[in-house]
Amino acid sequence: MTINIAKERRAIDAALDTYRNLLDGFTNERFTQTPPMGGWSYAEVYDHILKASMGATIALERCTNNNCPPTKKGMNFWGCYVMLTGIFPPGKSKVPDNMADKLTPARINIEEAKNLIIKIRKRIDGVTGLIANANKNTRWLHPCLGMLNAAQWFKFTRIHLEHHLKQLERIKSDFVKG
Repeated sequence: MTINIAKERRAIDAALDTYRNLLDGFTNERFTQTPPMGGWSYAEVYDHILKASMGATIALERCTNNNCPPTKKGMNFWGCYVMLTGIFPPGKSKVPDNMADKLTPARINIEEAKNLIIKIRKRIDGVTGLIANANKNTRWLHPCLGMLNAAQWFKFTRIHLEHHLKQLERIKSDFVKG
């Protein structure tokens, strides 16, 4: 499966633009408020998605620098599913226990979210050009999808960003209903 890096980059940039533009429509109170139906606040979604994107770019960079332990392993079933369909499976996914502490979302403020978006953009700028020359057999473990190479980490970043934009829409809907 060939991954179109330029297309993925455009989609990542568009998703980050959406995340940034949405921030202008929140008050600090609404941003950190738990939705009426429960679940994560906007702030927690932003914290999760931006920290996960940072982690993905670090894994991607390890792959491009050949700084990974040797492996013959590849993606697991869910990794193949996500890469093939470009979406996460329906339903809520559970964070593996060994990652729960790292990925438990915090209630950041709007300014922190803006700064994290800037950091992610810089990371994306720095790693995008390295992907084409990365060894496709150099992989880093994703906790749910198996071993991903640099291009797959890049595609995962896009899919994950888009997935959580849908979650933001559900939160908005909860506030309208509530």
